[in-house]
Parts: sequence; structure tokens; C-alpha cells
Amino acid sequence: MVLKLYDFLPSGNDYKVRLVLTQLEIPFERVNIDITKGESRTPEFLQKNPNGRVPVLEFEDGRCLPESNAIMFYLTEETELLPSDRFRRAQVLQWLFFEQYSHEPYIATSRYIVSILGNPPEYEAVLAEKKEKGYAALNVMEHHLSDRPFFVGDRYTIADISLYAYTHVAHEGDFDLSNFPSIQAWLQRVQSQPRHIPITQR
Repeated sequence: MVLKLYDFLPSGNDYKVRLVLTQLEIPFERVNIDITKGESRTPEFLQKNPNGRVPVLEFEDGRCLPESNAIMFYLTEETELLPSDRFRRAQVLQWLFFEQYSHEPYIATSRYIVSILGNPPEYEAVLAEKKEKGYAALNVMEHHLSDRPFFVGDRYTIADISLYAYTHVAHEGDFDLSNFPSIQAWLQRVQSQPRHIPITQR
């Protein structure tokens, strides 16, 4: 058996894991879970993740690991995508926490409202708040990247993958990256990494 990845193709969180698996050339079977149809809330899926969210990585022995950043951390132990230096590893965690607390709730959620839900008018006030906080996160990233090529230790790590996933499609949530030249250059560097795949690739 190979690893099974339960995911929803448009999701940036799910994309992170597909990208890591592909770049590390780890074989896996993808199982589509359409969250817009409630497929992550079925009794069968809730046995794999009681939180009812994707992605979930299922191992050959039936164990399941949810949460994209936890999955990436697990997969990249003793690889070039996770530093061996203790302080650098902590810095990677710093950016993974930043992504989930200060970035994803605003940039990813805006994209979901605009591009997946079709930007319904009742979300106008919610989007305005998320835009403000999303741009605040982008400003932090822009400042950090102004004098370095990647987020940690001047090399590509899962810190970059975590933040790249939703930043490179931020325009789908009506974020304008034209005033963030360091982020734009960093996006190009991430896209030039070996075995990079687009978010739409299965």
C-alpha cells in the first residue's frame, strides 16, 4: 500500500501536502473529498479526522494524521525541506504558526468567499475585515523577504511551502500583490523549485 491523501483540490492547505509529497517523490494515492458537498462531515470521514477537515494523510497501518502543517513536518524529517539545526527548525515552526494564525484565516478565507462561494453580498463586511488583516500579514512577509531569498536560513523549506500555498492565489480573494515586490520575487523562486506542481494538479 501507499500513503493515502484525503483532500479537496482547490484547497491551499491540501496543496501544501501534495506539493511536499511530489517534491520528495513519495508515492501516494489521492482521495477527493468535496467539502462543498459535506463529504468531510460523513461518519466515515469523521473516523479519520473528528474535526471534519482535510487534508488527512492515512498510513499503511490505518493511522491518520490531519492538519497540513503537521503532515508537512512529519514528511520532511531528515530531508532538505526541514533544517536539522535546532534554532532553524524553531524558526520554521514560527512561520508555520504565523501562517495558520495571522495569514490563512484572512487570505485563504477571503479566497474561499470570493472564488468558491461566489462573493455573496452578505459577506461584504466580513471581507473588509479580512482584507485589512490579510494585508497586515503580507506586510510582515514583505519586510522579512526584503533582504533574503526564503523565510528560514536562506533556503527553501516547508516554511515557504506553507506561506506560498495561499499567497500565490491571493488574487483569487481580491488581494493585490503589485505593491509587494519582495513577495512577488519570492513566489517566482518557489515556483522554480524542482518538481513544483500547480495547485490544480492532481
